[in-house]
Amino acid sequence: MPPKIAIIAALPREIAALVRGVEPHVTFERRGVLLYEMPDAVIVAGGMGSHRATQSFEAARAVAHITTVISVGLAGACSAGLAAGELAEAAMVIEARTGERYAGASTESHVLVSSDAIAGVKDKNRFAEAYGAAMVDMEAATIARLAAAHGVGFRAIKAISDGHEFEMPSLGLFADHNGHFRTGAFAMHTALRPQQWGKAIELGRGSKHGLAKLHEMLRKLMAESGS
Repeated sequence: MPPKIAIIAALPREIAALVRGVEPHVTFERRGVLLYEMPDAVIVAGGMGSHRATQSFEAARAVAHITTVISVGLAGACSAGLAAGELAEAAMVIEARTGERYAGASTESHVLVSSDAIAGVKDKNRFAEAYGAAMVDMEAATIARLAAAHGVGFRAIKAISDGHEFEMPSLGLFADHNGHFRTGAFAMHTALRPQQWGKAIELGRGSKHGLAKLHEMLRKLMAESGS
């Protein structure tokens, strides 16, 4: 198998612009993992959380010799140093449950904490105070641990979807059994609650701008990998 980079996200929308026109691998799709084989990369969206991130990593390794794995997708800001719509790469990734730490490739000082649930404001504040965290996600620490175990290079590059003071408690209600976000159900829930419209618009705007920057950077990395 030729060497490739692996780009691993949680949600299909986090990689959609990179795989447009490409069909996912049928075998893994049956398991709820969307895996796309590209000329210079394996791109995966396998769902939210540690278990789904593990399945995504294993799927990528099953189809290619992986040299570097990049944990990508949306993350929430834990401090005022990052704003919604920005792009950030982690210098350190910390597993919130165990305190385990993994080095990233960034020369910046951003610390990323991986939590086992979508973080609210209290969680963001706690991670900022305990670890100096700049952002929080749910998968990067698992990917980092697996990369270290298999001698694979690791990076974590995140699009910031929401600021450190943003909270929308209903978000945690819409993960399905495969760890994917039920966008339609969330949209219906929000449509019936006008008091949440402003928050939903704010989250959507931040996610859109951040993902556009993320996709641009990943295209460059894929081109460099193939050159």
